[in-house]
Amino acid sequence: MDAAAPDAAGAPLELLILAGGLSHERDVSLRSGRRVAEALRALGMSVSVRDVDAGLLGYLESARPDVVWPILHGATGEDGSIRDLLELVGVPYVGTDSAGSRIAWSKPVSKTLMARAGAHTPEFASLPQSLFREVGAQAVLDIVLQQLALPLVVKPAKGGSALGVSVVTDAKELPRAMVTCFSYGENALLERVIVGTELAVSVVDVGDGPVALPAVEISTEGAYDYDARYNPGRTEYFAPARLTPEAARAAADLAVLAHRTLGLSHLSRTDMIVDADGVPWFLEVNVAPGMTETSLLPQAAQAGTQPLGDLYRSIVAAARVTQRD
Repeated sequence: MDAAAPDAAGAPLELLILAGGLSHERDVSLRSGRRVAEALRALGMSVSVRDVDAGLLGYLESARPDVVWPILHGATGEDGSIRDLLELVGVPYVGTDSAGSRIAWSKPVSKTLMARAGAHTPEFASLPQSLFREVGAQAVLDIVLQQLALPLVVKPAKGGSALGVSVVTDAKELPRAMVTCFSYGENALLERVIVGTELAVSVVDVGDGPVALPAVEISTEGAYDYDARYNPGRTEYFAPARLTPEAARAAADLAVLAHRTLGLSHLSRTDMIVDADGVPWFLEVNVAPGMTETSLLPQAAQAGTQPLGDLYRSIVAAARVTQRD
């Protein structure tokens, strides 16, 4: 069913986009919501955009939108909680359900499940801040350096947009990297650096099974941090990525494997590194990818054959049909 067409009663379909929230990624969410709304309104769809606030539940229960698209980044949008709420209210929504979102939101859990499914993922340790207090910070850092070795990536075990992420090449940098990480969450993920080409591979499922969009290659001077992600100029993107056909297929297969293994729906984005041998290494997956002008899923879609607005419309239609049936 075309998501812009009227329903059986002749009324136009109503899409509600949730954007904003109170996470560190609020501004990105607002920009993402506006971009999706603009693309769908250009196709004639009735779209409204709302923040997450004290009036949301009352609005959902009175307005009963046909579909909700939660484009919320950070904890509320990606840890399953907003999806739990939408399930309790009983409105169809775009994206992975609450159970799959909780799995994907935890990087240590998703990496463990992907490793069990046969994927390559960098060796890692997941350490809470409380452990440093109980065992002693220096003792913990010493064993990390002995077993994982440098260089290391230190990042919040739950989070996005590279907030709180550091690349450590010198042991003296590790304590500061831990402090930065813990300012964004209680648990840290420390993983070995894999040298290679950084990719984002988006997956879309509109009813016929998950399909990988063209891989986007990320090339940046210095770290691919928050500023490099959302402010044009610091990062160069290649869509499709400059890969051999074999490496491109392997990257696509890994993204589809993540989508299936972690129980994801409608859309996802898998971040990975392809090493010099063409082997893709799973880093993390995102169930609420950014949709700004510099975001990776829109770039992947534009490198494909389907116009961006049409793709979004197909996703909305799939969400309505899937959760209605």
